[in-house]
Amino acid sequence: MTNEAPKRATSMRTGLCGLLGPADVDQRVALCGWVARRREHGEHLAFIDLRDHTGIIQCVVDGRLDVRSEYVVRVEGVVRRRPEGTVNPRLSTGEVEIHDCTLEVLAAAETPPVPIVDRVEADEALRFKYRYLDLRRTKMQANLRLRATVNGALRSAMERNGFCEVETPLLWSPTPEGAREFAVPSRLHHGSFYVLPQSPQLAKQLLMVAGFDRYYQIARCMRDEDTRADRTVEFTQLDLEASFVSQDDIIAVVSDAVAHASEAVTGARPAEITRITWADALDRFGTDKPDMRFSMELIDLSALFATTSVRAFSAPSVKALVLSGGGSLGRARIDALIERAKGLGAPGLAWFRVVPGEGGATLESPLAAHLSDDERAGILAISGAVEGDLVLAIAAEHDLACGVLGNLRVHLGAQGVAEGEHRYVWVVDFPMFEGLDEEGNPAAAHHPFTMPHPEDLERLESDPLSVRSQAYDLVLNGWELGSGSVRIHRADIQRRVFDALGLSPEEAQARFGFLLEAFRYGAPPHAGFAIGLDRLIAIFAGEESIREVIAFPKTQSGADLMTGAPKPLADGALRDLGLVRAPAKK
Repeated sequence: MTNEAPKRATSMRTGLCGLLGPADVDQRVALCGWVARRREHGEHLAFIDLRDHTGIIQCVVDGRLDVRSEYVVRVEGVVRRRPEGTVNPRLSTGEVEIHDCTLEVLAAAETPPVPIVDRVEADEALRFKYRYLDLRRTKMQANLRLRATVNGALRSAMERNGFCEVETPLLWSPTPEGAREFAVPSRLHHGSFYVLPQSPQLAKQLLMVAGFDRYYQIARCMRDEDTRADRTVEFTQLDLEASFVSQDDIIAVVSDAVAHASEAVTGARPAEITRITWADALDRFGTDKPDMRFSMELIDLSALFATTSVRAFSAPSVKALVLSGGGSLGRARIDALIERAKGLGAPGLAWFRVVPGEGGATLESPLAAHLSDDERAGILAISGAVEGDLVLAIAAEHDLACGVLGNLRVHLGAQGVAEGEHRYVWVVDFPMFEGLDEEGNPAAAHHPFTMPHPEDLERLESDPLSVRSQAYDLVLNGWELGSGSVRIHRADIQRRVFDALGLSPEEAQARFGFLLEAFRYGAPPHAGFAIGLDRLIAIFAGEESIREVIAFPKTQSGADLMTGAPKPLADGALRDLGLVRAPAKK
């Protein structure tokens, strides 16, 4: 048999269903799989479509069949060409079929509660409850096998770059990394708890102290937080760390790894990945996760309206974007955009159609008559808008105006992107801290082990919110694939960051004493990164939710509908853990 089929032969079968073709005609084969469909032609002839993970082959059986869909069977017969006029171009095996068949039932099956065919989509809750049936579908088989391809390509790239795979603990000590952790009570130490790791962050830093130089791991991580399309309570990441490297070195390694994975999936390596600063990303795209598949960059009109008499534009910042050809949008569509902007917190959304005028292009809008000639001309000149375009503008605080227009940009621009297009971008120079907590202390924007930018280190105590970090994100099609940073390897700088965060020396010692102590024995400069594999694979698979590329996902509430988890523990198990059941709510 052809197409690598001999490699799959076992004592029960000679090959796989979807790999048969004209080159196998006249060969006797044995195949195993599920009955995808049964059709009977009178009393003496029947057809079954036999399915395994490689595809479907039609089998011709003499006599009636006592089988139904999803029965597990073994079929033995001879490969023949299909009669003229019966070739099925929709199947990879559509030119051949199996004749002179003998059929053995290996396992009977009841009617499945969810459809196995891809053309019928079941309710998600039902799919998750019977996930082992849902995974039989061609799409789900393809998604999980694509996942294996990506994992293999990433491992190959890491090994090629000299990284050593090391497994880190799943039972760990609580750490403040920005998300709620799952707690695991200790049976031997009542009242004490492990946590499931949000990431192997501290463990991999300790591996650098240990001299492993280049570490990686396909790591399982858990966060007890609300889920959404691109986030779930347990996830998988490619985690890596390296010593004696700079930010540029890590960016080069990660860029090579994702390019290798992309090539394994699509057959082509992506172009060199550009990079922009965090501040530039917000100003140009309204987000630190810019979708680079389309342009529509934000435009700054603040200087133009600095002395305006129009109250609608009297604000610290005036930002705009141009929708090419959007002048044809009707008022209903424009009103919907206005409501969307208001729902995101904007005070309003100004709009201007660019239409022909006496001396050239001009603006048409209820606001246009209130603008000066210089303001109207300035909007056209700065935006570059031409006849037929639509200009949208928001006047507000800078971050709010950018954020709302960034949302509208994605809403309007993503509708025209080509299917299967992948555009990466590196975002660098993130803030070290973001805002203040309830006690007035700055909150870490990345995590508290990120090295401040060397140019800003002197302002760590005097003006912490202005300090940049040596942190960097990789973004693909508007999804954050992962984050990384140069780490703090000096105990004095780590203590200064802890102080800025409001951690007392005693609290820092209690929570991170093992790390600070490790630094006393010679910690090399090091940096790392983590790629969210679920997100990367979902984009490669063309899925909008990462749950479609996870074998056994949780629901949005964190429940496992298949097993019923989470479940109450028995009273005896609680006693062993030193716990008592909470009284029932009245």
